[in-house]
Amino acid sequence: MKVILLQDVKSLGKKGAMVEVNEGYARNFIIPKKLGMEATPKNMNDFKLRKAHEEKVAAENLADAKALAAELEKASVTVKIKVGEGGRTFGSVSTKEISDAIKSQLGKDIDKKKIVMKDSIKALGSFSVKVKLHPEVQAELAVKVEEA
Repeated sequence: MKVILLQDVKSLGKKGAMVEVNEGYARNFIIPKKLGMEATPKNMNDFKLRKAHEEKVAAENLADAKALAAELEKASVTVKIKVGEGGRTFGSVSTKEISDAIKSQLGKDIDKKKIVMKDSIKALGSFSVKVKLHPEVQAELAVKVEEA
């Protein structure tokens, strides 16, 4: 029996592959667990249409991420932090503060998990922070840390 895989199956193949399996294996394991569906002409056509739609959506997401990356490259955000005597800072600037600053100053909602920093910022000045918008798209955002 021919089956179209809806998910990766370890011993059979990757999502979207058409494989030949025993009828019992397909009816008792693959189809009930929604790992695959029988390869009828209607199912094959539906799968092709669904795959084309997913590819279109993925291309749109990639284009949106590239446009947002271009905006972020040009922009900069300012974060204020308390400073004591001699320019020593109290605390640090983390990804949460940067995410909040982006939302309030640029009007873009970027999750703090997408902002990549090795360590939090513990000094005044200008810094460059990476923002991972898509698996294929990264942007550099200028962050200015000023005295509150």
